[in-house]
Amino acid sequence: MNALGLAILALALGHVFSNAVRTIPAMAADVLQRDLGLTADGLAAITGAFPAAFAFAMLPVGVALDRYGVKPTALVLLAIAGVGALLGAAATGPWTMLLGQVVLGIGCSGMLMCPVTHAAKTLPPQKFGLWGGVIQAFGNTGMLLSASPLALLVEHAGWRAGYVACALLAAGAAAAVAAVVRERRAEVPAQRGVIEDAREVVVLGLSREIRGPVVIAFASFAAVLGVRGLWGGPWLMEVKGLARVPAGNVLLLCTIALILGPALAGMLERRFQARRRALLVSGHLGAAAAIVAMVAGGALGWGVAADAVLLVAFGLLISLQVICFALVRAAVPPERVGRALSAMNISFFGGAAVLQAASGGAAAVAGVGGALLVFAAALVVCTLAFLRLPGAR
Repeated sequence: MNALGLAILALALGHVFSNAVRTIPAMAADVLQRDLGLTADGLAAITGAFPAAFAFAMLPVGVALDRYGVKPTALVLLAIAGVGALLGAAATGPWTMLLGQVVLGIGCSGMLMCPVTHAAKTLPPQKFGLWGGVIQAFGNTGMLLSASPLALLVEHAGWRAGYVACALLAAGAAAAVAAVVRERRAEVPAQRGVIEDAREVVVLGLSREIRGPVVIAFASFAAVLGVRGLWGGPWLMEVKGLARVPAGNVLLLCTIALILGPALAGMLERRFQARRRALLVSGHLGAAAAIVAMVAGGALGWGVAADAVLLVAFGLLISLQVICFALVRAAVPPERVGRALSAMNISFFGGAAVLQAASGGAAAVAGVGGALLVFAAALVVCTLAFLRLPGAR
């Protein structure tokens, strides 16, 4: 692998960290509720602070990526994220865990955008879609850590050990970025101010060129975080009656699909560029159908094997979300790509914050199945809206 590929993967280690730390509640929900004095909807509300802070921080992150460069932005964010993981490990109640989630959300806000922006600025457009899938696939390996390995760690050392392990991962990622990432200093026109750059992020997000990807992104990552990151574990343990480690093994299958899926999606995008909107729509509607089938199967008494198949299908189908990055990259010039991608990422994580909070309310009324159906409904609504909007092809 050449130096550019190594630099992209070093930056993607931050995305590995982000995926690991934000999916801890999926395997430790019961003990987190017990130790912090929370209900299920209370835990959903607190962990929803992560994507909310993430979305809020994306505005300055988008500016920083174009104004100051990828490497310094990544190093600052990794330091903040490491502190957030330690705050999570030291949490003694709802408010201290809330603080940890907010700091983690800020720190993780650029973990995907850093490698994606570096790739967008240094690779030719025809290679960007494939590398976008590689970045997402590599980053999703972080979810492997929060499946069976985390289940075992929680059983033997408690959930706090999971946050400590993530803090060590953030330190390792920062060391890798410092060692291998090289980039030219960003050139910023003297007449432009930071406020003007920040305003452009907002304008880009509302623009005709990328409005479609921004809309479908609102539900896209929210579904991943809701199914794999929060409610998948409670569904398998509370509804299906699995113990923690067997539930972790089932979620591991979904995680593998979320690792393989983006790489496959990147190859499909490169092979069928003229049909990438159709691929994106099919993936999101298919993912919604998989969620609905899983919830319906719970009422019909389907076995855990059916859940495993549906979770794998969900992971593969929702992974077509990486096409959103290719659509945005095709719509803007390289010097604006950091801000444009960050505008879309605000929607990714803003949607996750809103829908996770909604899922907590649904769980209080209709149980875990109701929470999962919130994400299925959002996928359908946002996908149909995407179909009616113009934008990048």
